[in-house]
Amino acid sequence: MIFLIALIAISLTTFAQSDPAAKKILDQMKSDFDGHQSTTIDFQLIIEIPEQAEEKQNGSIIQSDEKYQINLDQQSIYCDGTSVWIHLKENKEVQISDYDGEDSGELMSPKDIMKIYESGEYNYALMNELKEGGKSVKQIEFTPIDKDSEYFKMRMTIDSKSNQLKRVKVFAKDGSRFTMKVNSISYDKVYDASTFTFDASKHPGVHVEDLRF
Repeated sequence: MIFLIALIAISLTTFAQSDPAAKKILDQMKSDFDGHQSTTIDFQLIIEIPEQAEEKQNGSIIQSDEKYQINLDQQSIYCDGTSVWIHLKENKEVQISDYDGEDSGELMSPKDIMKIYESGEYNYALMNELKEGGKSVKQIEFTPIDKDSEYFKMRMTIDSKSNQLKRVKVFAKDGSRFTMKVNSISYDKVYDASTFTFDASKHPGVHVEDLRF
């Protein structure tokens, strides 16, 4: 699940120099994101794996400066800018590690992933402009340059008028599909510091494994 979150986050913000029309859209999205003190995204995660029943989970992402919280039905991730807590809900386990904005942050935090904006890891292009529910949308497709990647493309759907993200779909080589459908995006909410830390007292019986140095 952590890999899936990372993959979706990377698909939001990482791309190589490719199609100028797509780059213009993505530049504006990044500018909008960077221009706010905090961003809150409520979404539905749809997991399609061959020969298994489709799975749906509701989730949310809160980003405020270097702090963030990612919450799903089965796990949550908290970061206060110093430490990262991964709460595996069904296992009643929490793993704590040091936060490193150059390493772990690039895999977990939507804002930190933007630091690899010009990484050159993807080719991308504006593929389609169509109507969904009476609204105009644009679709940008990303293909990883690394041929050994576990997935072969990602498709981002963006509202043409607001330039806000509507959906990200990841296509894995094994036939699996992972879709993050955005229900709402809001900005500049004020969050208490406790939002970005795990409170063990609220989860009796949880096992804490502290991996910090």
